[in-house]
Amino acid sequence: MAEPDRPSRPPSPPSPPRPGRPPLRPTKLTGRAALLAVVMCAIALSLAYPVREYIGQRRQIDQLLATQQSLSQQVKSLQAEQSKLSDPSYIEQQARDQLHYCMPDEKCYVIVGNSPAPDSTAPQKATPTSWYAKLWGSVQKADQPAGK
Repeated sequence: MAEPDRPSRPPSPPSPPRPGRPPLRPTKLTGRAALLAVVMCAIALSLAYPVREYIGQRRQIDQLLATQQSLSQQVKSLQAEQSKLSDPSYIEQQARDQLHYCMPDEKCYVIVGNSPAPDSTAPQKATPTSWYAKLWGSVQKADQPAGK
């Protein structure tokens, strides 16, 4: 149903200020401004979660890239070690150095202890070296009377 056309009324003149009350100011916030504020808040709230997820994913990507770089460095070092270990002369040298192996027609000597021999002219102190000897010595010292 359509409403009959009504003649529009002319706007009424503003009322004169009342005595004892300050004059009313028209509000600066219009309906359009309020709607715009609500829409802006809705947009900000709808974008907050995706932006947070994006930042978290970027951080995760950076961590994965750093892990990938460190793993590629490990792969390179392991490949270099593999190439060394595939060389028979390197294997032979390592067997000689670490395992003290000798070829069948060679005579090998192993020097035990790299420290120089102790000086025989210096007086040697007789101190107990094992833990149980130290313990027994302290027990004997505690048994002695205080006057001695």
